[in-house]
Amino acid sequence: MLEQRIQQNFIESADLKYQAAETLSKPIAQGVQAVLACVTSGGKVLACGNGGSAADAQHFSAEFVGRFERERPELAAIALTTDSSILTAIANDYDYNRIFSKQVRALGQSGDVLLAISTSGNSANVLAAIEAAHEREMTVIALTGRGGGKMGAVLRETDVHICVPHERTARIQEVHILALHCICDGVDAQLLGEQDNPA
Repeated sequence: MLEQRIQQNFIESADLKYQAAETLSKPIAQGVQAVLACVTSGGKVLACGNGGSAADAQHFSAEFVGRFERERPELAAIALTTDSSILTAIANDYDYNRIFSKQVRALGQSGDVLLAISTSGNSANVLAAIEAAHEREMTVIALTGRGGGKMGAVLRETDVHICVPHERTARIQEVHILALHCICDGVDAQLLGEQDNPA
């Protein structure tokens, strides 16, 4: 019984990835181009999200600053989810919904990219970060699910929307991490040249 349930999770995840591959390849490629334009002109990626999406923001930033699969020069990325003093000060002195937007206003510059992650597309603090990014003339790459929620409505034509066509949070997060790996891989391929995936 338990093993069947586990196998069903694997099958559902694999099925969604197969279904989403064609739908999401274009926006992911647009995300690669946006990030590449940013980092090759001296910009940085600011990443944010809540819960599992916060972990994804940190995961992406680690692979950008350190490396993904190949050695390359460091690329600038900051997870806005990691400084507990900043997060708690803003949440305490202002409002939890401003924990990311104040950091975007402090750190973001024209030409930078905001990586905004929310499985529902409705996270108020991520929506506020998008608004702040637009004020700073930054490009937004939004990773959502469930039709995109409120985030889908506030994105501009110059932004990128990677919306996973599913309702379950776990499945959406599994595709989000694959999309982020595709962005890392795509940027590396553009900077370093094509290479077969390592065994």
